[in-house]
Amino acid sequence: MTLRRRATGLALAIATGTTLALTGCDAAKDAASDVIASATAAVASAAQEKMNEIKDGVDAAADVKAGRTSVDGDRTVAEITATNPKDKTADYTVMVNFRDGDGNLLDAVVLNIDGVEPGTSKSGTARSNRTLTGDTTAEIAQALRH
Repeated sequence: MTLRRRATGLALAIATGTTLALTGCDAAKDAASDVIASATAAVASAAQEKMNEIKDGVDAAADVKAGRTSVDGDRTVAEITATNPKDKTADYTVMVNFRDGDGNLLDAVVLNIDGVEPGTSKSGTARSNRTLTGDTTAEIAQALRH
């Protein structure tokens, strides 16, 4: 299943969960929380599957930094910067987790930053799959240089 298809499923699950949460019933609120948690886990799983497709990558978490989050339209975004310490041009594939103030996973995305020249930095924007509310942070879950 593609990441886009899973993101669409996530949006439907969130809409369902929001509808249930608005009913005021504790059981409905619990069900909504379960739906949202399940959908978030599915998106994170899809992002990890995308990372697993990179066969020639080496761990490059130390090369990549996440900036502060901000809102762009209805999505949360963060600037991600890769700094290439090697002597040849490299591409980076980065899994970014968006978390709330309590550290709970809200969303996960995969970002490619291609053509980073030796000794230089290049940035890209990680964009959430859905609307996130509250105080959010972006963290580098995994980064591969290839």
